[in-house]
Amino acid sequence: MNQQKVCLECGEPIIGRIDKKFCSDYCRNAYNNRKNRDANNMIRRINLILKKNRRILNELNQSDKTKVRKQTLLEKGFDFEYFTSMYVAKNGNIYKYIYDEGYRDFEDGWVLLVKNLKK
Repeated sequence: MNQQKVCLECGEPIIGRIDKKFCSDYCRNAYNNRKNRDANNMIRRINLILKKNRRILNELNQSDKTKVRKQTLLEKGFDFEYFTSMYVAKNGNIYKYIYDEGYRDFEDGWVLLVKNLKK
């Protein structure tokens, strides 16, 4: 009662090792790409948002510190929900960073833009 295994991707019979799951590298890659598509699309979307946020901060902050209106960031498409790290200063101020470009939100509608100069 030898039941022949079939490829998980295309359904063709598998020849070779008993633990093989795919008939070829093409089928293995196609299966894994299809299986991971949703996760990859989510990561790709988040990375695009982070890149856009960083580009906006870099464009507006030509020196090491700049103060801009929060509305200016919003008009350029900045998304305050996405950042890569946070830093809490000794005085309690919270800075959010997108890689090396950071900001601190003020309650009065202003945002302080900073660059992370630590190398």
